[in-house]
Amino acid sequence: ETNFNGKLRILHIGADPEFASPVTFENYLAEIETIDNPFSVSQWIMVNGLPDAVVCERKLTGDNGIQFRDFWINYFDQDSRIPFILLNDVTNQDTAAISQQNNPDGILSKPLTAEALLSKILELKQSKPAANRTDTLDLKALNPYKSPIFKRIFDVVVASLGLLLVSPILLIFIVAIRIGSKGNVFYISKRVSSGFMVFDFYKLRSMYIKSDKRLKELAHVNEFVKEEQAAHDVKSQSGSNSSTNHHYGNTTTIVGDPRITRIGHIIRKLKIDELPQLFNVIKGDMSIVGNRPLPIYEAELLTTSDWANRFHSTAGITGPWKAVTRRKLKAMSHEERNSLQNRYSDFVKGSFSFWKDIWIIIRTIF
Repeated sequence: ETNFNGKLRILHIGADPEFASPVTFENYLAEIETIDNPFSVSQWIMVNGLPDAVVCERKLTGDNGIQFRDFWINYFDQDSRIPFILLNDVTNQDTAAISQQNNPDGILSKPLTAEALLSKILELKQSKPAANRTDTLDLKALNPYKSPIFKRIFDVVVASLGLLLVSPILLIFIVAIRIGSKGNVFYISKRVSSGFMVFDFYKLRSMYIKSDKRLKELAHVNEFVKEEQAAHDVKSQSGSNSSTNHHYGNTTTIVGDPRITRIGHIIRKLKIDELPQLFNVIKGDMSIVGNRPLPIYEAELLTTSDWANRFHSTAGITGPWKAVTRRKLKAMSHEERNSLQNRYSDFVKGSFSFWKDIWIIIRTIF
């Protein structure tokens, strides 16, 4: 028999729309909140503190619950005091194998009832040391880097002046994009910055809406140039007329990509598609100088690796990876790029990081 005084706060991680409907907590002292993106967990905890239990889908977009558990333990629950339950949709035999190999606190199969979930959580809580919602985690560690006031002033001034200077060009291309193809003129994607914070990353749209249809129509004439071995080798440069088709596990570059609009080829070549990032700087999402803002699918691959230190500094429009690659005849390797960004994260904690940023800006331009 289990007893619990107070209301349980359960954090569900996953995008399964079927999870919430059969699991209702109206008659129980429990509440559940769903987060479909693992990287939004940091922001949720900053606001709400630690949950009483975590229920994580085994299958996540671009990730899986087993890998996320390692991330969770590493950053939020090093003493493993909070029950972490994997939610599975496979056979009992597979469930047993997963449990034996990866040793989660518990693993439950769908469909799931509130009674079964709460019973498992309360059972686990009895066998674990008591967890305090705030004491077990230094919340400041989730966002360890805060731009010095002088750097922040520099960012706002430079970004504001930059927008003022380029606004005529920006307006011309906004109109051209609107006339040239249907859809929003801005392309907004989720990127990860300091402390694993997720933000909306702005660019001018350079592709057709539903552009994958065009790729299928012209599949027989596409020339596939390069297929990489791992998703963390995804090319980040958007300045060429070739485009990278991202998929977990491999990357394909296509010459003469039919998804790119005529205006898109121009703005990519001239880097004009990146100008809206100045809005990100003014908002405080990014800095003029920082580490490369990673898409979520790339960031997920680094959370449990030696490269996770890069998340201890803010994202930037330019950074050490651009300053160095401009001096090299070939692109940097994955290891070189991430090692450089790890070193930058260590450096910005020093007293003279602002002057290092100025040096990076000069190297980027010249």
